[in-house]
Amino acid sequence: MRRYPVVADQFYPGNARILEKTLTSLIPTTKSVKENALAVISPHAGYVYSGAVAGETFAQVNIPENVIILGPNHHGHGASIALMDEGEWEMPLGTVPINRNLAELIHDPVIERDDIAHRFEHSLEVQVPFLQIMQKNLTIVPIVVSHVSFSDCLAAGKALAAAIKNYSEQVLLVASTDMTHYESRASAGKKDHLALDHIKKLDPKGLYDTVLGMRISMCGIMPTTIVLIAALELGATKAKLIRYTDSGETSGDTDHVVGYAGLVIN
Repeated sequence: MRRYPVVADQFYPGNARILEKTLTSLIPTTKSVKENALAVISPHAGYVYSGAVAGETFAQVNIPENVIILGPNHHGHGASIALMDEGEWEMPLGTVPINRNLAELIHDPVIERDDIAHRFEHSLEVQVPFLQIMQKNLTIVPIVVSHVSFSDCLAAGKALAAAIKNYSEQVLLVASTDMTHYESRASAGKKDHLALDHIKKLDPKGLYDTVLGMRISMCGIMPTTIVLIAALELGATKAKLIRYTDSGETSGDTDHVVGYAGLVIN
């Protein structure tokens, strides 16, 4: 399957020259030593709102050639945990192939081979230009996740970790998520930091239970939980919050914000 962008010229510039200039402005160049990370958690709103958080977060790490990206399913199409295991993504900055060899190592009944879930989903797409501009030989394994049980998250996370362990090269996990949606800045910040505290503690069960129990509208709770589980299986010892902000920083509206956070897991 050849997948084409669905939110170019909406969430980010569709013109390659303008997109490259935009990304350059969003990715700081001040960090001299980058880390080899196990995972990154990054927001997926329009670049004018969350691009600076994503850029600052990705700037902390070395982006390898092989990246598994997980994002929430906003449209409800396709399998609950849908893996696209072959084909190419045509992006404004060029074609990105799906890493079929890595995808074939991912085995668990909760993860299904399914392209349908990916056709209109933007949560993974908006991450790709950041990865592309920092890694010219980028390959991806895209996974879209709907609302699933914690046991399914556990199975998926362990399956991803096993695949990465069996792969011969470095792999980065990326969880795509925004935080609280359309609440006041005070309310969103309070709720989001409850969730972020569990991420920083590398506590996927606590994160899952807190977000669902407190009805925190963190759209990427499932992919983030899965990535935390996988990172722990791979030996993660720390998670660092790079930046937290909200849409009010750009819009000026602090009564109805969306929260954005970027974290690096090692």
